Amino acid sequence: MTFTGPAGNGLQLFPFRGLRYVPERVGSLAAVTSPPYAAGAGPDGPHHPDSADPHNIVRLILPQGATPAARAEQAAATLRGWLSGGVLVPDAEPALYVCEQRGEGFVQRGIIGALRLSEPDEGIVLPHEAVLPHVVEDRAGLMRATAAHLEPLLLAYRGDGGRCGAGAVVERTARRPPLLTTTTRDGTRHRLWAVTDPAELAEIDTDLSGRQALIADGHHRWATYLRLRSEQPRSDAWDFGLVLLVDTARHPFQVRAIHRVLCRLPVAEALAAVAGSFRVRPVAAPLPAALEVLAEAARYGNAFLLTGGTDFHLIDRPDPGLLARTLPEDRPPAWRALDAAVLHATLLDHLWRVPDGPADIAYVHDARAAVDRAHRQGGTAVLLHPVREEVVRLLAGEGVTMPRKSTSFGPKPPTGLVLRSLEHH
Repeated sequence: MTFTGPAGNGLQLFPFRGLRYVPERVGSLAAVTSPPYAAGAGPDGPHHPDSADPHNIVRLILPQGATPAARAEQAAATLRGWLSGGVLVPDAEPALYVCEQRGEGFVQRGIIGALRLSEPDEGIVLPHEAVLPHVVEDRAGLMRATAAHLEPLLLAYRGDGGRCGAGAVVERTARRPPLLTTTTRDGTRHRLWAVTDPAELAEIDTDLSGRQALIADGHHRWATYLRLRSEQPRSDAWDFGLVLLVDTARHPFQVRAIHRVLCRLPVAEALAAVAGSFRVRPVAAPLPAALEVLAEAARYGNAFLLTGGTDFHLIDRPDPGLLARTLPEDRPPAWRALDAAVLHATLLDHLWRVPDGPADIAYVHDARAAVDRAHRQGGTAVLLHPVREEVVRLLAGEGVTMPRKSTSFGPKPPTGLVLRSLEHH
């Protein structure tokens, strides 16, 4: 289709012909979906290709091969095979898709669509984390080879809580029979609907036209979208990126920390290096109670839990003079107060001298998984307390990026419910 619509100073979300699994061609939708790559589809996650269903989406987002080019071509060949074999089929007409996740204690709904890309200085889409160039390069190769967006970015905007506009369309749609329903192995129930009614599409468009969004998850994909658009100046398909847009006034995100495992630093050495610069206290409690101790300490300043997999130690109350010497002076106070900023500038760079590379630091979303990994590797798990969404939004609005992997917003949609092909748009 050709994308048309009013030029505006806000979000512009357009329908597209979603690529979706044909249920009759796969064992089950739960068997072929996956957590997003960053949240568990990696080599230590639950959906590594060696154990995944033959049609699991992880074979596209985590292809196998000796080089990045070989991996990208493997994904492209797999996608071509699934399309020609009828495993994935484009919907008959363009649509926006309402996506719902329902689990214990939460319901989240949002809209999946093709978002017109904006320039960073327009302030329409606000990133809050820096990206790694080699990751953008890798994702760009995968997107070029497959000519597809395999998983949506997660974007947060502040609407009116579902009383009218896009939020009202989402809530009305959720009362209709869905296109699909599946329950993933974590117990979360997912439903998907298509919105094709012109009046409802116009209602969404009008509501979003004056709004901005915060990137909650997918900074590298956003940077990749912008890079590929610059390479394809005459192809309107590349002017758009696949996103899931959630009104957090109606459906607030759960904000979690992303923990670090220092693979080559034993916990005894880590504790010895901070003595005299931080207060160090043992925490004689299991992990859940230890995290509560961390949460209480974090109310008053920077605090971290350190463990080698058995005993926990709380480190807090850093020396103010040390912070003044090690934190960048050109950043605002809210940035300098971030636990992630203190962790990287003061602890990792200055006291521990740990390089920020995959051989030395693993970024782990689940606290228990971080503790277990530190125990297996003889390293140190550094557990963090989550940053509040308001702080993230404040810094993003000022154009200040946080240290990478500072936050994990969720719940994230499973990858594989709907894809966007740039050849069937």
